[in-house]
Amino acid sequence: MKSQSKVILLVVEDEPLQRMHAVDIVEAAGLEAIGAGNADHAVRVPESRDDVRIVFTDIDMPGSMDGTKLAAAVRNRWPPIEIILTSGLCDVKRDEMPARSVFLKNLTGATRSSRRFNGWRPDRRRRRTV
Repeated sequence: MKSQSKVILLVVEDEPLQRMHAVDIVEAAGLEAIGAGNADHAVRVPESRDDVRIVFTDIDMPGSMDGTKLAAAVRNRWPPIEIILTSGLCDVKRDEMPARSVFLKNLTGATRSSRRFNGWRPDRRRRRTV
């Protein structure tokens, strides 16, 4: 079994440069990142490993699911995984997001909020209630 010392964050972004930038932000925050180019690939990651703790997903993505639908699927199949939604193109209403998820307006907001990722380290994790 894999060591639980690092938080594994799944970055889901269809634009390769944006995905690489997000991975850099996550790794700079001291977490391990796995990149996925679409929701279908993203769903296969927690199916094959049990150490993903956070999904950071763009909302506007082509394919079978956008980021909002991916977030709902993750919440339904893997309830303990935390979810961060982001978009530079659209806003999302609170009632359109799964429980315990957060929305960041764009990747610039994620850069400024990279300290949030540190809050999800296993040794510092707060208990959250629905």
